Amino acid sequence: MGLKLYLDLLSQPCRSVYIFAKKNGIPFEFKQVLLLKGQNKAEEFGKVNILRKVPALKDADFTLAESIAILLYLARKFNTPDHWYPSDLQKRARVDEYLSWQHLATRLCGSKVFLIKALAPIYRDELLSPAKSDGALEDLIGVLKQFEEKFLQDRPFIVGNEISLADLVAIVELMQPLGAGWDIFEGRPKMAAWRHRVEEAIGKDLFLEAHVPLLKFTENRLPEIQEQLKQALLKYL
Repeated sequence: MGLKLYLDLLSQPCRSVYIFAKKNGIPFEFKQVLLLKGQNKAEEFGKVNILRKVPALKDADFTLAESIAILLYLARKFNTPDHWYPSDLQKRARVDEYLSWQHLATRLCGSKVFLIKALAPIYRDELLSPAKSDGALEDLIGVLKQFEEKFLQDRPFIVGNEISLADLVAIVELMQPLGAGWDIFEGRPKMAAWRHRVEEAIGKDLFLEAHVPLLKFTENRLPEIQEQLKQALLKYL
């Protein structure tokens, strides 16, 4: 029984896991779980992850949930290059620092703005009042400022001169609003240059491959899943 990864590439955490595994040549079976079709609620998937969330990992009889735990498991089991999760104590602490911060910052705010901008043409009511929309945008702008000033600063990558898990997780989260038509890198030259370096380090073909479902989301999938998106946004608001 080989390694299986249960993923939906519309999800930022899933894209991080997918890119990391592919970039490092980790052999795995891709098990697609479409969140917007409720496949995570299926009984069979519940046997893999009782939390009913993706990503999820199954390695023989061992199962694991939560993207950060999965990334660290893969890095350790497959002895990936040190720059991803450095052995140097202080560099590793910097990676841990970002990974601890991002859940309620880049990931949360990016997801909220993505949903708001994807749904804005449809739900022009109290769900998307100007106050709520403006507040979400302001929150993300504040998070971007913190990301630049605290985590990126004037370094090529978050932990110095090489890409790490912190950069990988950050880039997929900061790409999320782009799926709904807002390029947060425009007008932010430092972040745009960082994005270019991260894409180059990952490989542009792999980076694009992982993001195709997101970038084609609005044009291809929006009409059939409006109510699911609305319910997801309500949870954030």
